[in-house]
Amino acid sequence: MRVISKRRLREFWEKHPEAEQPLQTWWRIVGDRDTRWRHIHDVKRTFAGVDGFNLDCGVPVVVFNIGGNKYRLVARVLYEYQRVYVKAVLTHAEYDSNLWKEQICQGLI
Repeated sequence: MRVISKRRLREFWEKHPEAEQPLQTWWRIVGDRDTRWRHIHDVKRTFAGVDGFNLDCGVPVVVFNIGGNKYRLVARVLYEYQRVYVKAVLTHAEYDSNLWKEQICQGLI
């Protein structure tokens, strides 16, 4: 898979340094040349703590539990192109606010 973009990960761990190692690990696993996903079931075989669903606006997202369930990484996975677009990395409070859903639907992130 090809991960786009590491910048969002870096910006998050600069604010939350304890998140750097788990995000680096996620980056290495997902970005590995041998990682090939065709659908959400493949993602779930790679990561136990993951959920896929469609937002109310119809945008499909995959939500990864990061750092022992301390953080959430929201991504768009384009299986046919083997691309993972990191949309947001969030604390639990940010995730629970659901603001990120509106931002993704409006194309803001």
